Amino acid sequence: MQAVIKVTPSQLTTIQKNYPTNRQLPPGAVFAHQANGLSITGYKSGKVLFQGASAEREAAKWGTAAPSKAKSASRTKPKAAKGDVLPADFAKWSVLGSDEVGNGSYFGPLTIAAVYVSQENLAFVNSLGVADSKTLTDAQIDQMAIKMMAKLPYHIVNIMPPKYNEVHATMNIEKMKAISHNFALLKVLQKIQPEKPAGILIDQFEPRGIYYNYLKNEPVVLRENVYFSTKAEQFHLAVAAASIIARHQANLSMLELSKKAGRQIPLGNHQAVNQIAADLLAQGGIDYLGEFAKLHFINTEKAKKLL
Repeated sequence: MQAVIKVTPSQLTTIQKNYPTNRQLPPGAVFAHQANGLSITGYKSGKVLFQGASAEREAAKWGTAAPSKAKSASRTKPKAAKGDVLPADFAKWSVLGSDEVGNGSYFGPLTIAAVYVSQENLAFVNSLGVADSKTLTDAQIDQMAIKMMAKLPYHIVNIMPPKYNEVHATMNIEKMKAISHNFALLKVLQKIQPEKPAGILIDQFEPRGIYYNYLKNEPVVLRENVYFSTKAEQFHLAVAAASIIARHQANLSMLELSKKAGRQIPLGNHQAVNQIAADLLAQGGIDYLGEFAKLHFINTEKAKKLL
């Protein structure tokens, strides 16, 4: 499924900030982002292309999609739905949810959080105004996270750049995420024993089969009552809470990295990032840059060229 919208230059800049480049730019593109089964590409012409199961819904956040040309029924193949069909009352269940942040940002950690929100705590989380962390300011995220961490069972896996680069030499980022989600969820289950969640919801970044294939060598793998869904924060507050707590930890890590560098180290993936990377590279070489950045990103090569 795909959707295309036409925007002004200023709108294009705003959209670009929300979807930092993390893949190769097609000809004529100014940004190209891919995550959770959705691809977003912005072009100099002002057109923004959304591709994936949630393309129309995501495009609707920014403008009205142009009608797509009808395809011949004989040539159109049905596409599999992204994620599981959740029970109608799932939002009211006691759920253990997980989400991650940082996989599209050149600087900073990959952070995964798992949070348990029981039926008794749904009203508490809802009262905080919890939403997808991408829609909140850093100040709002930090305030909400501190309150939730004081009340809700949670676990964080925070993979800082040096460890990230070491692990990435032996596995791709999707496998790293799968192992981290599984580990964080297991840790929270241990904390809430003998209580058990009615369901476990993972913000889907890979189809179920691929996710479990990544875990085939793990000693313990969660399978019972596990659901996968893209945009999972829309279906249960546990995933929204996990997103916020993960972002809070990432914010703390970015402050730590900025202090270490003696300058502001930003999240995201944009031109300013490349210049900062070039400065760090000039200051201490590739090993020093690796203390701050995910070195396999194309930004590393761009930083070298800037030198």
